Amino acid sequence: MKLLFTGASGFLGTNVLPLLEKRYDVSTVGLSMQDNYRVNLAKAVPVLDGSYDVVFHAAGKAHFSPRTEEERKVFYDVNLQGTKNLCTALENGGIPESFIFISSVAVYGCDSGEKITENHPLNGTTPYALSKIMAEEYLKEWCRLHHVRLSIIRPSLIAGPCPPGNLGAMIQGIRRNRYLGIAGNNARKSVLMVQDIANLVPLLVKKEGVYNVCDSHSPTFGELEEVICRQMNRKRPLSVPFWLAKSFALVGDRLGCKAPINSLKLEKITTSLTFSNEKAMHELGWLPLNVLENFKID
Repeated sequence: MKLLFTGASGFLGTNVLPLLEKRYDVSTVGLSMQDNYRVNLAKAVPVLDGSYDVVFHAAGKAHFSPRTEEERKVFYDVNLQGTKNLCTALENGGIPESFIFISSVAVYGCDSGEKITENHPLNGTTPYALSKIMAEEYLKEWCRLHHVRLSIIRPSLIAGPCPPGNLGAMIQGIRRNRYLGIAGNNARKSVLMVQDIANLVPLLVKKEGVYNVCDSHSPTFGELEEVICRQMNRKRPLSVPFWLAKSFALVGDRLGCKAPINSLKLEKITTSLTFSNEKAMHELGWLPLNVLENFKID
């Protein structure tokens, strides 16, 4: 079975590609010299050498807080226009049987909540969330018109070797002794092992639908700290009371983007946000990996 993989050179891709190559004849689209089709999807339509059975569309823009209108536009260029350009390439090269799209739980626009399901309204307002919502809607219509099975997966925070984003910042902070726990770090977050995305692909190929994907445990920040510190052979970081962290955050609000913490970051760290994976487990027969047992930082 031939699979077209976009975004194979990113964090998700580098971890998932070797696993998919064991099951499929994979061709990649991206910006690296190793990609079969080296093209910037945000700006150009690739010319494909024939058709593919499955498209796995993971290319996207994330882990970035825009400060200007130009920076905000990048999300729409990559996540929405890039998706449109990919679909144009498929129309020219051959329509696939199945399309798997990597979206995000950010589309819900939730800062807190427990066991949020796929039925939650799409209230995301950030450029990242809006561009993913628009890409989802475009793909639903495109796949309907071309009779393609569409699966949309909405991952939570993704864990794996050398992760980007907040989890990567936690690892670097602990490694450099520049990390403090806050109020016991008891807030829970849904997390997904990156290799679970590869495990999902063969289950999604014959399916249609929208699925939240995350582990079943939803570890606390404190539990993640413990896993990271154990691998570094270090003691758990000190935990400061909330009132002190709030004082630091207010100072950070004034300092801007270079501050290690601000009120927004503090809220994310101290507020639980979890998602339900029951639909994916029930409909796909998927058993997610336990993050605390499988997370390796390097």
